[in-house]
Amino acid sequence: MKSGYVALVGRPNVGKSTLLNRLLGQKLSIVSRRPQTTRHRILGIKTDERGQAIYVDTPGIHGGAQRAMNRYLNRTAISSLLGVDVIVWLVDRAGWLPDDELVMARIKEAKLPVILAVNKVDRIEDKDVLLPFLAEADAMGMFSDIVPISALKGVNLAVLEESILTLLPEGEPIYPEDQISDRPERFFVAEIIREKLFNRLAQEVPHALTVQIEQYKESPTLVRIHAVIWVEREGQKAIVIGKGGEVLKRVGEAARKDLERMLERRVYLELWTKVKRGWSDNERALQGLGYAE
Repeated sequence: MKSGYVALVGRPNVGKSTLLNRLLGQKLSIVSRRPQTTRHRILGIKTDERGQAIYVDTPGIHGGAQRAMNRYLNRTAISSLLGVDVIVWLVDRAGWLPDDELVMARIKEAKLPVILAVNKVDRIEDKDVLLPFLAEADAMGMFSDIVPISALKGVNLAVLEESILTLLPEGEPIYPEDQISDRPERFFVAEIIREKLFNRLAQEVPHALTVQIEQYKESPTLVRIHAVIWVEREGQKAIVIGKGGEVLKRVGEAARKDLERMLERRVYLELWTKVKRGWSDNERALQGLGYAE
């Protein structure tokens, strides 16, 4: 059997979380169209008769990291390269961008087997236009394999998995066969609420908010959850709540449906919005809100 850790890395919004969810066959990482949706290192564990691949979903590595939150995201992504066996580097089918150069520099430092996954090829009608890019990547001589994929549509993911398993070391499973992550349910509850906020709100607000679970009580038939949505300014609080509480109500309804599917029980969800000024640019505030490496 094969067993080992696989880091999914790349610049923001290139499809790492979508790929993780597809590989696992269930939703583990939240997704949105906005960059920097992923803020934490998340393990997704897939075990079958061939072995156990432990995928490490990471925040996008990016330049211009001036705020404390951005520095935290880069540190989390870069530290995730330590102790893994294989790196899967996701890039967009459109070609290289400046942030890809930052990723490349970190990958070279890691000195590990690297698979280049060229994502979003489903958006290309004439696949021949990919050939120059693939030839350029191959000429770099740094990749164990190059696999064009669509994480969203599932294109070529079986090929990618076979390539990953080939590079993993032999060994027994590290985690129990029925375990799919190292994170507790409370973590995923907060993430699901944050996903609904990201998908509902205007461009500037999502990156200034975070979700903290204050109460989580379980019974055989019901889970009671009280969560706080932290923002940085009173104006953002008003946007999150919406006129007559409409936005917060819709977010709560959408989150509750997903939570009931995940927890397989009825969910009573109560959301509050509070202001913590400048939390995303304050290292101590970040740690207090669960952003610890």
